[in-house]
Order: sequence, then C-alpha cells, then structure tokens
Amino acid sequence: MKVTIISVGKLKEKYLKDAVAEYTKRLSKYAKIEIIELQDEKITDNNSLDNVKNKEGSAILKALPSTPKNQYIVALTLDGVQSDSDAFSEFFKSKMTMGVSHIYFIIGGTLGISDIVLSHCHTKMSLSKMTFTHQLVRVILLEQVYRAFKILGNEKYHR
Repeated sequence: MKVTIISVGKLKEKYLKDAVAEYTKRLSKYAKIEIIELQDEKITDNNSLDNVKNKEGSAILKALPSTPKNQYIVALTLDGVQSDSDAFSEFFKSKMTMGVSHIYFIIGGTLGISDIVLSHCHTKMSLSKMTFTHQLVRVILLEQVYRAFKILGNEKYHR
C-alpha cells in the first residue's frame, strides 16, 4: 500500500517536522509514505480569497494522478465523515480488499479545499469537529494511519 499526503503549506516548526519524520519512519514497515508539500498562496488585497483557493486547488490537481486506477482520493474537510480508529483501520482494509493500492489524502490550506478538487475526490473525511492548523493535521493524520495499520496487524498500540 502506498499513502500520499498532499498538503498545502510547508512545515516550519522543528517539533512538527520531527513528529512527521517519526511517524513516517514507523509507517515504513506497513506502507510507502509520500508527502507532497505545496506552496500556500498569500492572501493580499490583490489576491481574493476565491483566487487563493483556486490557485491552491490547481496545484493540488497537478499533484494528483491523471489516471486514478487502483487509487482512492480522500479530502480532509470539516464536513467530512468522522470515524473512530477501528473504523479508520477498516477503511484501509476495505480499500485493500477492493484492490486499491494507493490512497491520497488531501490537506487544504487556510481556506480549505476548492470545489474543483473536491469533485475529484472519492470521499471526504474529518479528523474532528475541531479546527486544527493544516500543519498539525498532517501529524494527526500520520498518527492515525499508523494506528490503523497496527490495528489491522493485531499489534499492540495504546488505545
């Protein structure tokens, strides 16, 4: 299984970079992890909110596969489906059973994900009803993916 995280915005804080590196290392036993960082657009008087969201959306679309065979694309949004860790592990199990070999998770920028990108996604998921920075979402997502693979392998992991 390959998991790609497409994220708008770069990690700047060392503690977040360290956490991402740690979970990426842990996950290497279970899946190939790829993280694609995209430049976030600056909000200015000359760059409207819609324009910012659309520019970031165009960059996300360029990072997605042109032929999504055996691939599944998930947008992380506030209004997406929420699940617990066991259900999230079942999500991976069901996708693998269906022959999906590559799952993409999209983390939008400050303004979220554009409608054109959402139209390319198979589903929307939410990690919480709370709002987190897109940088922190990357760490939370990696931890939950790691936890899902540990659950699937019936391996011990704190719950």
